[in-house]
Amino acid sequence: MIYYFSGTGNTRWVATSIANKIHCDAIDICSMAFDDFDHASLLSRISLDEPIGFAFPIHGWQPPHIVRRFVRSLPHSIFASRYVFAVCTCGDETGLALDIFAKELNKRGMKLNLTESVQMPNTYVCLPFMDIDPKNVEESKIKAAKLQIPKIAERILNRKEGEYLTKGSAPWFLTHVIGEYFNRRMVNDNKFKVDLSECAHCGRCHRVCPVGNIIDSGFMSEFTPKWKHDGTCTGCLACYHGCLKHGITYGDITRKRGQYRPFARLDPNQESK
Repeated sequence: MIYYFSGTGNTRWVATSIANKIHCDAIDICSMAFDDFDHASLLSRISLDEPIGFAFPIHGWQPPHIVRRFVRSLPHSIFASRYVFAVCTCGDETGLALDIFAKELNKRGMKLNLTESVQMPNTYVCLPFMDIDPKNVEESKIKAAKLQIPKIAERILNRKEGEYLTKGSAPWFLTHVIGEYFNRRMVNDNKFKVDLSECAHCGRCHRVCPVGNIIDSGFMSEFTPKWKHDGTCTGCLACYHGCLKHGITYGDITRKRGQYRPFARLDPNQESK
């Protein structure tokens, strides 16, 4: 079983691809009520030797806040006797994000046996020096990831232990200095806005937001997005990348930035979150 969080679709594709290889289910944590979910009942329906996995994107060289909250909601030691792995997606480097995640599991009485990182196309565009990857780089990363998935699955099936990560040249600085500032100060919906001259009022931003943070403002007769500003935003940019009219911006910095639409390349049969 793999628990996953995904914003723009990269991690969802990785999690479901691995799940298909190791013959288990992949469960979107955003579809669960953390405090009320019956994990024990779920585990009773799978074999005792089935591995437990977690999959999530790297946000500022740290695990996303929502993933950390999910782990803290788990019953203590529920996976203590099981083989546990984590797979993260990143544009380039992980920093020490998986060390943080391992500590979260340890606090809940569990051990992380295997950690893997999969480089996927960049999606974060809200800083002056950041944009999506050029198409050739995007395609190259997706091609490499497709070759990597069977190797990850094989290590899981063989119960391998260890780290298979791209941490970067200064992982501590990336995670505990830049990443700490980023995750404390920049993961919010304060600067998101809609350009009414571009908005198609289709509600797609509402549908693709993994945490249900976008509602109808009631400003017009058709759907017009409004962010809740209640702390639920994960900063994943699913709303920005998912808007077919480029009508959603993060301040003014993203007006000329690209959008990442992986759906046809990763899964031609459906739109991913």
